[in-house]
Amino acid sequence: MEALAALASSSPSPALPPSSRRKLHLSTSSQNLSFLVRSTNLRSHHASSRRLRVYGSALTLDPETKRQQSNSEEANYFACPICYEPLIRKGPAGFNVPAIYRSGFKCQKCDKTFTSKDVFLDLTVTSGMKEYNEIKPVRTELFRSPLVSFLYERGWRQNFNRSGFPGPEEEFNMAQQYFDPVAGGLLVDVSCGSGLFSRKFAKSGSYSAVIALDFSENMLRQCYEFSKQDESLSNTNFALVRADVSRLPFASCSVDAVHAGAALHCWPSPSNAVAEISRSLRSGGVFVGTTFLSTRLNNPFSNGVLRPLRQFVGQTNSSYNYFTEKEIEDLCKSCGLINYSCKIQQAFIMFSAQKP
Repeated sequence: MEALAALASSSPSPALPPSSRRKLHLSTSSQNLSFLVRSTNLRSHHASSRRLRVYGSALTLDPETKRQQSNSEEANYFACPICYEPLIRKGPAGFNVPAIYRSGFKCQKCDKTFTSKDVFLDLTVTSGMKEYNEIKPVRTELFRSPLVSFLYERGWRQNFNRSGFPGPEEEFNMAQQYFDPVAGGLLVDVSCGSGLFSRKFAKSGSYSAVIALDFSENMLRQCYEFSKQDESLSNTNFALVRADVSRLPFASCSVDAVHAGAALHCWPSPSNAVAEISRSLRSGGVFVGTTFLSTRLNNPFSNGVLRPLRQFVGQTNSSYNYFTEKEIEDLCKSCGLINYSCKIQQAFIMFSAQKP
């Protein structure tokens, strides 16, 4: 939009006689009315990208200007995970795996560069470090394993139906209903695993771009392998990003939709993660997640009377965090989200909340 404003201000129109101005006004009144109606109907969070398309019918920009605007918009999807300033991108245009792989990203404030490693863009705080090594909790390291990553869609995920998970297709349709108010926006699938739902969201055509985000390098590699087998994904705005859910590489109030499938119980700090999701969501943005509810089978302290003992004894039979429905609601609300709702089936819960 700034480029358009500058272009308009730098090329003033010559003065016209009153009669010519009246004729011009009459001949373009219906066009202006149509433009105003269309502009009024644009959603505020998509105003920048969609106005470019509307103005495109009235202004012809030279290829270099178009390329700079395209690169600028794409760079603004990502922010530095340290200071949250937008990253500057250098490389070919396009928001897809090959284009991002050949691009470099830099935070001018932190003077830190980020590049693609294998098939994904590494936007973790530790990206590029040579000496420092950080070990995450067991439940996080488990999903970084090549074996678990390989098995996730080849038997592991199918076992979730024993706990009441309705299955990927039904879960996807349920999530789509929650995301309907933000259709056409940017969706981030955090803790995406092998991209089971990321690929479905991208193929749906419901979003301007989909980012499959996970901390596990091997899960992202599996996502890439599955994506290569689906030609329909080659023409979509689909990216693979390695990042920490507790330090998301997005500017505040920049994301339209966040999905976290079967993930909440795996996060080292669910409160930090949900707070980050809330920070990243724009006003009106939607967060949808699924997880396993706390039961006597996975948590001996699920009973209301015994539950306070959990903080002293810990999860004796599991390294995962299982919560009650009320705890999940309390977590979302305490992180500034509103309009909480959920659907429960046995130990399965799908919950949704919105950024005010």
